[in-house]
Amino acid sequence: MEGEKELHITTSMEKNNNEKAVTKDEPEVKHRGIKAMPFVIGNETFEKLGTIGTSSNLLVYLTTVFNMKSITATTLVNVFNGTTNFATLLGAFLCDTYFGRYKTLGFASVASFLGMLILTLTAAVSKLHPPSCGHNASCTDATPWQLAFLFSGLGLLVVGAGGIRPCNLAFGADQFNPNTESGKRGLDSFFNWYYFTFTFAMMVSLTIIVYVQSNVSWTWGLAIPAFMMLLSCILFFMGSRIYVKVKPEGSALTSAVRVTVAAHKKRRLQLPEQPWVSLFNYVPTGSINSKIAHTDQFRILDKAAIITNEDKINLDGSTATPWKLCSLQEVEQVKCLLRVVPIWTSTIIYYVAMVQQQTFPVFQALQSDRRLGNTGFKIPAASYIAFNMLALTIWIPIYDRLIVPALRRMTGKEGGITILQKMGFGMVLAIITMLVSAVVEEKRRSLALSHPIGIEERGGAISSMSGFWFIPQLGLIGLSEAFTVIAQVEFYYKQVPENMRSIGGSFLFVGMAMSNYFSSGLVSIVHHTSRGSSMGDWLPEDLNKGKLDYFYYMVAALEVLNFGYFIVLSRWFKYKGSDDSASEVGMENMQSQKHLV
Repeated sequence: MEGEKELHITTSMEKNNNEKAVTKDEPEVKHRGIKAMPFVIGNETFEKLGTIGTSSNLLVYLTTVFNMKSITATTLVNVFNGTTNFATLLGAFLCDTYFGRYKTLGFASVASFLGMLILTLTAAVSKLHPPSCGHNASCTDATPWQLAFLFSGLGLLVVGAGGIRPCNLAFGADQFNPNTESGKRGLDSFFNWYYFTFTFAMMVSLTIIVYVQSNVSWTWGLAIPAFMMLLSCILFFMGSRIYVKVKPEGSALTSAVRVTVAAHKKRRLQLPEQPWVSLFNYVPTGSINSKIAHTDQFRILDKAAIITNEDKINLDGSTATPWKLCSLQEVEQVKCLLRVVPIWTSTIIYYVAMVQQQTFPVFQALQSDRRLGNTGFKIPAASYIAFNMLALTIWIPIYDRLIVPALRRMTGKEGGITILQKMGFGMVLAIITMLVSAVVEEKRRSLALSHPIGIEERGGAISSMSGFWFIPQLGLIGLSEAFTVIAQVEFYYKQVPENMRSIGGSFLFVGMAMSNYFSSGLVSIVHHTSRGSSMGDWLPEDLNKGKLDYFYYMVAALEVLNFGYFIVLSRWFKYKGSDDSASEVGMENMQSQKHLV
């Protein structure tokens, strides 16, 4: 043991000497913070204006321009959306391991622009799509090479989204100095405004751009998003000189596997009483990862840092046998990832409420009074979803500029409340949303059966209830999203190791993808099982013959169970750099030396 202690002390001294030497030669990192935001946020906004404006109306484009059958087009769009979300994992891995965020974002932005340019050409050039179906003529299918050209454009969009979505947030946050008061406050505001721009872009895309595509011209409707993406590329590269560009440190996932393998090999060894003193705790000089205090959770992984006679140490203090001996910091970084994953699983169920508020209210609106006063104008059923985004858009500036400063004075926390508290509050709002939705649907169906004002195209009676009664539930889910989703963005950024932040950013999109699959399965199961019950089908084509309110109550019950699961996880969770589960560590305790490209 004495020999091991001497070796540990010598290693630490050598490490500190090397650290001083390297730090002296490294250039000082200049965080431009707010000055860099017009370029980062501009890139994000124009990218979303382009991609959302294209993908949101893709189903209509495939059926009207490429003459695809509805089922074929639906399947293709589902595959495209699912692949796009899951591509963020691969993009994040390549970013964190090899290329860094700046290069990944630059490459992905250009790929997205080329993808949208190709889609625009498929509409503008007559030979790149099949002839239009006549009123009495049969439709001609697209040729293999026309489909190949179309798929190449969609493939480039997948590449672009796979690189932009997980990296843009982390890259923007890199521009703030986490060790200064202005940097910490700027970072907290950045997470709010990041999601604000996302929502704003969705509102513009789902209204103006979709209108141009459907009512003016597909060529112009696709050319506008392509031009927006070009502006996104230009803005991004304009800020190149002032960006903080963090180098990748190699495969963080490989490091996690090494810790697991080393811990397994040493599973029979006894842990020391004071592991933070006796275990191997080498820290590479200039590492972008902040130093993390030892935690008691997942203690079996600590065995990966036990020094034995078989382990060899290099002259610079690093391990010569990385698959047998890992540093305590590597172990703690793996623990951070393991703590984040259970919280991530709780968000999958949470998104079910969001998904339902994006689909069924449209069908409910079709069988409701959509007249705008006495004008005779009917509000499009799909336009009611905009109240969701409108509530979120209005709330974020109020929360960021008025409520957070007040909470900050009361609690002393940078964000006013902790990330998990913010996330949990949004989950409670999701439960209330589903209960309100059930009550409104019960009233809508009752008035449709007792006081109908007409017949909808699908054959169902139109309720005399005004469609404006859907605003409360849509507004509530918008507020819920403003709390939970924004908190998740911040949570994944702050609680994963710095060299895995792009992978952390991909968690949000993968969670949404899995929730969409889960929601589709849930609707299918309820639809098929309820048809044989005494109450009849809960989700028929004519909602007046169903029990959509029962379905809403069921989703509310799922959300309640999920919230209980989340509370248990929150009590167990320990913030990175904190010794207990109750407090969130300040950014000043998560310092790291970022080194430039």
